[in-house]
Amino acid sequence: MRLRTDIWVSALIRQAENAGALVAVMKKGAVEAGAVFLIVDGTDGTNDLYGPAPQSIFDTDRPTDRVFIRLAAGTTLPDLETRLSSERRFDPDLWIVEIQDRQRRPFVTLVDETPANPRS
Repeated sequence: MRLRTDIWVSALIRQAENAGALVAVMKKGAVEAGAVFLIVDGTDGTNDLYGPAPQSIFDTDRPTDRVFIRLAAGTTLPDLETRLSSERRFDPDLWIVEIQDRQRRPFVTLVDETPANPRS
């Protein structure tokens, strides 16, 4: 069973803040099962965007884990807003969390963008 999104986001905030990052929830989504998107502000005027990894990318051993992929890197905030408004139209229950960190750490589990079990 997957941890509720509001509890998971609270843990993410605590972890990032304990490491010296600043965190803000820009949009609260569904309490129990909303998708989470992360904006990581590197304090240099550019941002990275992370979103939920498609289930086809990671192993079926971890069906309850929240794993992410980087969707955009070194992007301006207006460009990210355009992308996120499209995501919001598709899924109005999503969460958007912004992390300001000089080291650009997302504080989440990342997966490669290649499938773990590619089909031949």
